[in-house]
Amino acid sequence: MSEPFVYDPRCILCKDPYGAVLCGTEIAFHCRPLISEGFTCCAITLHHEFSGKTEVHRLTCLGPEDDRTHFTVTVPAAKEPDLVWYHFSFWREDRFGCDLDKTGYRSDGKIDPWQLTVYGESHTPEWFGQGVTYQIFPDRFCALTPSDPTGLVGNRWMQENWDDVPEWRPDPDGEIRNRNFFGGQLAGITSKLDDLKRMGVSTLYLCPIFESASNHRYNTADYSKIDPMLGTEEDFRTLCAEAKQRDMRVILDGVFNHIGSQSLYFNEDGFYPTLGAAQSKESPYYDWFQWKHWPSKYESWWGITTLPNVREECPEYVDYIVENKDSIIRRWLRAGASGWRLDVADELPDEFIEKIRTAVEETDPNAILIGEVWEDASIKVAYNQRRRYFQGKELHGVMNYPFRTATLEYLAGGNAYHFYEAMETIRENYPPAAFYSAMNFLGTHDTPRIMTVLGARRSPQKKDDRAHYRLSPAERAKGTALVKLAALMLFTFPGSPTVYYGDEAGMEGFEDPFNRGGYPWGHEDMEIKSWFAQLGCLRASREELQKGSIEYHLADGALLCYERTLGDRRAVTMVNAGSRAATITVPWTRAVATDEMSGRTYTAKDGQIAVRLSARSGALLV
Repeated sequence: MSEPFVYDPRCILCKDPYGAVLCGTEIAFHCRPLISEGFTCCAITLHHEFSGKTEVHRLTCLGPEDDRTHFTVTVPAAKEPDLVWYHFSFWREDRFGCDLDKTGYRSDGKIDPWQLTVYGESHTPEWFGQGVTYQIFPDRFCALTPSDPTGLVGNRWMQENWDDVPEWRPDPDGEIRNRNFFGGQLAGITSKLDDLKRMGVSTLYLCPIFESASNHRYNTADYSKIDPMLGTEEDFRTLCAEAKQRDMRVILDGVFNHIGSQSLYFNEDGFYPTLGAAQSKESPYYDWFQWKHWPSKYESWWGITTLPNVREECPEYVDYIVENKDSIIRRWLRAGASGWRLDVADELPDEFIEKIRTAVEETDPNAILIGEVWEDASIKVAYNQRRRYFQGKELHGVMNYPFRTATLEYLAGGNAYHFYEAMETIRENYPPAAFYSAMNFLGTHDTPRIMTVLGARRSPQKKDDRAHYRLSPAERAKGTALVKLAALMLFTFPGSPTVYYGDEAGMEGFEDPFNRGGYPWGHEDMEIKSWFAQLGCLRASREELQKGSIEYHLADGALLCYERTLGDRRAVTMVNAGSRAATITVPWTRAVATDEMSGRTYTAKDGQIAVRLSARSGALLV
């Protein structure tokens, strides 16, 4: 045993199988302390967080291996899904003992345990994680005809020009209500399907499309109706049907934690002719909300009164959204959608998400359910409660914010090792199906544009300055180089590479709403768009990039190299994020390798291939 560790859960010599395990799986644990430490006994303690059960197993001593003592035990995983925390204890014949946890040996009784995710059997559709996702903010993607907001819910108004900076200033009442519209339409999205298909896109993820008073439509006014400015239900069905003909699917954004105050259900301003909860206690929707003092005081999302929270435990609400045969979840799946992304999933009760999963699978067994979670979803705590997203009854996958965070920190000058560590932690903690079904991305409607993040030297303090900030030529050149590297990582990493509309066109912008401009049709940055399209087509054509295993060859400083393997197919991603040229060498059993990005070929020598990368550049060897 030459490894310089006693126990490493990521090494198959110490723990088999790797990472999270299915209920009832036999798990082999091996520890190898130095013989000189004199340990004659070893035990493992496993604490099951959800069941509350704690179990201790004695390891068998197999005797010496070189300069180490080999201890081993095989333990069956729990029969029910759980989150297990474990550590080891060692002691000698003189009764001296100590514990071993993630930090090493310790004798103070304070334990930092390893994590073991035990998940239940469930079906996860493979199409999502293998394909390329494209996120669209519908009001800003494509308008075919002029829109008229007259007579619609909310005091909407149209911006004069498609390329205007989105309005961000408060209205005369001091409120930012997002009532400015650009006029994007579902028919506009349909008209661009061939363009998206050429980029390798296989899934469209649409931000909310239901009737709403605001351009972002996260304050739903009527779940049963497409917003008239976007089109009709027939337009939606046409979009889904046309997408299906191109082997593409559509995912909808489900905002079920809160509703708009100007909605059919709350009806604070009386726009709708029926009784809303804010108008009468006799309203059929009154019990949907948690009232402090009717009608003016109620629970709302983050205290924003235009977004009253709903009671997800209310039977009538659950029936309307989920369980009824014509529920919102079921209705729009039948209309052509292939899945849902759950907004603020950490604010939805586990039981509610379970019911949504059941309704989704009953309606379309091949539909996907993705949750918005910003952290490691396997250990997420919300409202002092550990969540159970990945135990087999809730989410198929989540938005992979940790991927975005780790990628941007690395490309902004961080150490590639931290990217490796962050991503291996996710791979270790998530069930394999959830890891391969993660929605990976560089930007969304909630984050600044990736070009601005990687290119701008600074972020102006004043919002007005941020609204009109444009990268200088030098900033743009730096941003372009780093965006291309970020895209290379995005499209070659396990999970669905998700592109926020316009990032592939080189759009700029700081935070919301500056990240929500109109798509620059006819003015795209073609260097970047061609790069994204090339990567998208590679992702669509190479199975090892869709579902291959991952192994890291190098993660040190500015250099990162990892490999995706499926059978005899290999794809090796090489990244040099530094300001100086560098060489990366990898084992190679064949005579030559081709960099799919540049077309350059490399000849193997002594079973290795060395690639010289210029500053801020990358390669994809196959």
